[in-house]
Amino acid sequence: MIYNLSENNSIANRFIAELRDVNVQKDRLRFRRNLERIGEVMAYEISQKLNYQPREVETPLGVAKVNLPSDRIVLATILRAGMPMHQGLLNFFDDADNAFVSAYRRHHKDGTFEIALEYVSCPDLNGAVLILSDPMVATGASVELAVQALKRFGQPAQVHVVTAIASRQGLDYLRRTLP
Repeated sequence: MIYNLSENNSIANRFIAELRDVNVQKDRLRFRRNLERIGEVMAYEISQKLNYQPREVETPLGVAKVNLPSDRIVLATILRAGMPMHQGLLNFFDDADNAFVSAYRRHHKDGTFEIALEYVSCPDLNGAVLILSDPMVATGASVELAVQALKRFGQPAQVHVVTAIASRQGLDYLRRTLP
């Protein structure tokens, strides 16, 4: 599932506007913090799609019943740009496992490029909810390659892609290539 923040109004619009603003972009700390905030917003949105089970919690006044997430979550990111967004997701899914994909554009003299994967570190994905973050999706090729590489570690029950900014071409590509 691809979450497109531009389809709805929320506070995330401010964070995205600041990411895109040429004057604010110069403040690297704020840029990273806005990516982290977007990760937090997206974690909340994704949390609404998870499975929950009732649990009892002992409180000072007795026992309260509360529904808690029951899915095993694996947060994956494409290094290095994805780290602040990954941290935002981790702020909410603090008991999640982590996976990392090292990918970069290998440029050729004729101006073309290919996406190169150097390494993947990932726990078992069988039955897990995989949340892959990549702050900027241009063509969608790096996300597709990352998902393919991660699936070597098992078949997740769900795959969610989190991005702050994406081109229409990249989103259309991912809709076609990721089920």
